[in-house]
Amino acid sequence: MDLQFYGANCVVITYKGTRVVLDDNIAALGGKDVLRADDIALYTGTHAAPKAVPKLVVDAPGEYEIADVSIVGVAAQAHVDEANTRNATMFKITVGDMHVLFTGHIDPNISEAQLESIGKVDVLVVPVGGNGYTLDPIGAVKVIKEVEPKLVIPTHYADTTLNFEVPQQDLEVALKEIGMEPKDTTAKLKLKSADLGDTTQLVVLEKS
Repeated sequence: MDLQFYGANCVVITYKGTRVVLDDNIAALGGKDVLRADDIALYTGTHAAPKAVPKLVVDAPGEYEIADVSIVGVAAQAHVDEANTRNATMFKITVGDMHVLFTGHIDPNISEAQLESIGKVDVLVVPVGGNGYTLDPIGAVKVIKEVEPKLVIPTHYADTTLNFEVPQQDLEVALKEIGMEPKDTTAKLKLKSADLGDTTQLVVLEKS
């Protein structure tokens, strides 16, 4: 399994030639579209219709199986929503023996029922930019403690090449508040279960 980061919340998981593209709204922020024809497109919240014609588009809770990829969408409260609403979707993607949880812009208070639906998580992809737009480092830490992943990948932090509606925190500042030193910084993370340790570690993905 390979993971690449394209800015904002956009991450691409590649497994056996299949690409799973998460939250590609990069063009709306002043960048270039990431989604290609025949990709699997996942969206954690509202989104524009993709220009490419993907193999599958998922933007709601449910269970999906396609091309050796298992997807579980879990209803969640968006960061800006009123309490007890469920207008966002967290996605757990399983490829081989690896389980990746992609939160999107959620409220950090994850319920026991949601945790049960999520199950085991090897890799947690979580935004850290804060400032009322998404999870801040305190919220990210809360999610990390609840989910107990082996590896954390931070997203949605300050990026001078993208036009965020709300300025986001610098990654360095966010990581200091989270209290985790990066294990590694890489443009493409090639990962297998044997690479995961017994304690939670953090990897920074350079923007592709």
